[in-house]
Amino acid sequence: MIIKTVNLETVCGITSTLPKNELPEIAFAGKSNVGKSSLINGLMNRKALARTSAQPGKTQTINYYNINDELYFVDLPGYGYAKVNEDTKKKWGKMIENYLHKSETLVLVFLLIDIRHDPSANDRQMYEWIIANGYYPVIIATKLDKLKRSQVQKHLNVIRTKMKLRGDTPIFPYSALTKQGREEIYDFIDEVLANIEEVEE
Repeated sequence: MIIKTVNLETVCGITSTLPKNELPEIAFAGKSNVGKSSLINGLMNRKALARTSAQPGKTQTINYYNINDELYFVDLPGYGYAKVNEDTKKKWGKMIENYLHKSETLVLVFLLIDIRHDPSANDRQMYEWIIANGYYPVIIATKLDKLKRSQVQKHLNVIRTKMKLRGDTPIFPYSALTKQGREEIYDFIDEVLANIEEVEE
């Protein structure tokens, strides 16, 4: 995948109607402090198009990024942010569920997990939620640069075990600092899109 053009095309709040896109959509879900905006910026090869912040919970909308006029990266609201009241959390949850249920061109969901820590109950709940809506999420294990190389496989095994992942679920370790893992994610996206084109033909 070569990123030529990127455009933040649509921003949907709690009361917004989701757009009816014709291009394939790839969604990104994860906890508020997991580095989702940093990952999306890294994949888009932009420094700050997706808003990053020292304060988690900044993504409170569903943001659609048009990539090369070929597909959308869809940034979903972060979950599990402790400083948000329960009512707001429920509204964000409904936004995510509404998106998963109603998107007509969603082809892939990436679920981000912090590689340093055991997956949380919220992570597991989100994984099951995505499956309940008909998708098998692919895991991106963020903050890879925070671990020694010798620790990586052990932590990936913990994620696979604690999340009770299907045996064929890919996990891509990723570092926003070094961009390690980006090419592997690009290749996987290209493969998914190529498979869709074959089916359509």
